[in-house]
Amino acid sequence: MRAITTPPAISAGVLSAGPQPMLAAPGDLLLRPWEAADAPVFLAAYQDPAIRQWHTRQPSSQQQVLDWFAQYRQAWAQETGASWAVTRGGGEVLGRLALGSVNLDDGVAGCAYWVLPAARGAGVASRALNALSVWALAEARFHRLHLDHSTRNHASCRVAVKAGFVLEGTKRSDAVHADGRHDMHLHARIRSDVAGRH
Repeated sequence: MRAITTPPAISAGVLSAGPQPMLAAPGDLLLRPWEAADAPVFLAAYQDPAIRQWHTRQPSSQQQVLDWFAQYRQAWAQETGASWAVTRGGGEVLGRLALGSVNLDDGVAGCAYWVLPAARGAGVASRALNALSVWALAEARFHRLHLDHSTRNHASCRVAVKAGFVLEGTKRSDAVHADGRHDMHLHARIRSDVAGRH
């Protein structure tokens, strides 16, 4: 085994030492961990054609949703990821925001999101993504966050740019969707980008 010669960007145990945080965003948005009572709206979200088009992993039952929620709690405890319900003041669910592909040694993680149809067009996703980014890059001490989306998903591209994620390039034929392979845009935000965007 090769020895690691640089210290980890985030020491193991730092994130899981406390509960998954609740994060406030402008416009009375609150990002909170998923609760069992959210399962019906979470399942219904995946009946929306746009969410189905861009998210190939979809729950098939309410029980599977509850299993996913349990996996989200386990991921936080194991420091491999986290998933938040994007809500109006902690109540009505408007969308989802996730942190995955966590690499504590390098201080890198990936982001993903969706918003329910009724909440689209009001800046919900970009405000929530910005709030998550500020927490992750400042308080949680990540150095870089990245996300990707189909080059055909123009709405997701607008969300990423609005939340300060710079378009870095195109990954050719990188992801499989229901209608075949898609080129993917890669966006990223690094710690020095946070200044002035709180």
